[in-house]
Amino acid sequence: MNLFNIENKIILVTGSCGVLGGGIAKYLLENNATVILLHYKEAPLLETINTFKKISNKVAGYVCNVVEEKSLQEVASKIMDTYGKIDILINAAGGNKPGATVGPNQSVFDVDVEQFKQVVDLNLFGSIIPSLVFGKQMAKNKKGAIINLSSMAADRAITRIMGYSASKAAIDNFTKWMSVELAQKYGDGMRVNAVAPGFFIGNQNRALLTNDDGSYTDRGNTIIKNTPMNRFGEADELNGAIHYLCSEASKFVTGIVIPVDGGFSAFSGV
Repeated sequence: MNLFNIENKIILVTGSCGVLGGGIAKYLLENNATVILLHYKEAPLLETINTFKKISNKVAGYVCNVVEEKSLQEVASKIMDTYGKIDILINAAGGNKPGATVGPNQSVFDVDVEQFKQVVDLNLFGSIIPSLVFGKQMAKNKKGAIINLSSMAADRAITRIMGYSASKAAIDNFTKWMSVELAQKYGDGMRVNAVAPGFFIGNQNRALLTNDDGSYTDRGNTIIKNTPMNRFGEADELNGAIHYLCSEASKFVTGIVIPVDGGFSAFSGV
């Protein structure tokens, strides 16, 4: 028996047109899973589906908003009508807003509370609501796995990214809480875990970490100095942990957060 076989898995990925979500979806398709992309804009969703069809025909997608329960319920009904089950939900939707960060010449008192709420809404409720809607379908079969995306910002005070940090810290707690709740009420077939990426350069943070000539900014250099592997991560380096949590190899694993961080979370800085 191949414990890592995911060929017959129906896997939903939110934020599937982003760098991390899209990379995860692509990898899962390459490993013969059926992957359903969820995104809030139709044009990038269709473009991503067309691109991924060059890899596999086992890809589909639905337009929905991860913070709108009704939108997700409508999609859940369509997925169940078409596929009859949901095996995995990967909550990869997330992001940040300038007003929820503390700028170099600002203090915490300059944070825009409304944008802070929007960041929490997307990063926290954008995982909670899909977990409730799609998790309810999994619970009917007493089998399924939910994988959240946490962050290095969850368990320590990484400067400036106040709203993002608060929401990801809540994701860690929600992951543990939901794992206990589902296992106790629906049995050992229901699992909830998370992956905590270290520092990966993407479109949202590129200007924060690198200069136009490719050299690191002061913040980029600080991160590298605190990362024992002495580099930023590549998006595809999340795939091994994701694959493990999707597969039967992790069937007795629930309530954990796996760091994929080059040693950042293990290093004291001295």
